[in-house]
Formats: sequence, C-alpha cells, structure tokens
Amino acid sequence: MADKKSKKNIKQQNANIAVNRQATHEYTIEERFEAGIVLEGWEVKSLRDGRIQLKESYVVIRRGEAWLSGAHISPLLSASTHVNPDSIRAKKLLLHRHELSKLIGSVERKGYTLIPLSMYWKNGRAKLEIGLAKGKQLHDKRAASKDRDWQREKGRILKKG
Repeated sequence: MADKKSKKNIKQQNANIAVNRQATHEYTIEERFEAGIVLEGWEVKSLRDGRIQLKESYVVIRRGEAWLSGAHISPLLSASTHVNPDSIRAKKLLLHRHELSKLIGSVERKGYTLIPLSMYWKNGRAKLEIGLAKGKQLHDKRAASKDRDWQREKGRILKKG
C-alpha cells in the first residue's frame, strides 16, 4: 500500500515536461490558458523522455484553430521504422470555443502575442500552458531585473538578521 502512494508522489513531482523560462523575461503575461495538444505516438514517447524544447516556439491562429509552431520534439532512436518523424511539425491545440474566440480577438485587434509557457502531464495527458502576452521594451526588462535582484537581496538580508 505504501508503494502505491510513493509512486503517485513521484509522478506528481515529475508533472512538468518543459518550461519556457525566457518567456517571462521577454513578455508580460496578461492571461494564462490551458490547452490540450494533438500528438502522434512517437511524440508522446519522446515527451515522456523529456525531449522537447519550447524556447523558440509560438502559437499561431489559422482558420479559427490554434497551432503550436516551432516546438522541437526530438524523436527517440528506438522509434518505429515505418514512421517518418518530423521534429518541428505544427501541432494542433485543443481549446474551448469561447477561449479561442477571446484569443482571436486579443491577437488580431489588441496586438497581443500567444506564447507557450510550459508543458506538463495532467491525468496522463499532455497539456500546454499558453500565455496571452505583450512584448517588453528594453527599459521594462531592466526594471524587472532590478526588482528581481532587490527581492533576492532582501531575502538574503532577512535570512541573516
């Protein structure tokens, strides 16, 4: 009985597949959405092995559907011989209609950008967290780094004294 609980804890700890750390530095995130993702079998196996890179990826809206472009999933060496893996193919994102219409309006009218923030497992399915974001100017990035440095320094001071 104790073995099952420990296995569940291990699965919950390793729920994150990939995180786009550069996204929060380059953009201010206004809103976050959770999207399902349509994957092929070899892609799921590669995700379980952690072979994905979200750094240069982005979300595009074409014909009323959301697509993940530029995400690189490298295939496993033990992939099947009859499958020709395309590591950077566009992957369809699954969103509710009202979420999709809100995203379309924000991107087309207000000049927002859709960027993938993280990919994780939820109930055995791969989910992608996308952010509705605006690009930061250089002075915004500097202010954010100053705030981050101050928070770190403040933590050190409080820890000592």
